[in-house]
Amino acid sequence: MTSTDQSGLRPTKQRLAVASALAATEGFHSAQEIHDLLTRRGDSVGLATVYRTLQKLADAGEVDMMRTEEGEAIYRRCSDNHHHHLVCRDCGRTVEVEGPAVERWTTAIAAEHGYADVSHTLEIFGTCQDCQ
Repeated sequence: MTSTDQSGLRPTKQRLAVASALAATEGFHSAQEIHDLLTRRGDSVGLATVYRTLQKLADAGEVDMMRTEEGEAIYRRCSDNHHHHLVCRDCGRTVEVEGPAVERWTTAIAAEHGYADVSHTLEIFGTCQDCQ
């Protein structure tokens, strides 16, 4: 019998290395950046494995994935509660923010159109104070 972690994923050496790399960094990072960090640390994990692992972790809710304004997928270990992100488009600094008005609007729009079981994501891009 194979053991699994709380997300139901098998804790492989590669998955543990990717999760460790995410935990050791702040902000969102691309698969290539995570792969580069793993390589510098001496972990032997292929880039394709990093991509697959990040996708599995995102699907399991272990990490947040969002797309940059250019469409690149980036990843970050985040808190468990529902939140949104305020992202600096220059340095990538990210702040988790709650948006009760967004939650009310989402619920109202869904109900107005007869939708149920609705989910959403919201990323706000700007320039942080340090980069201004």
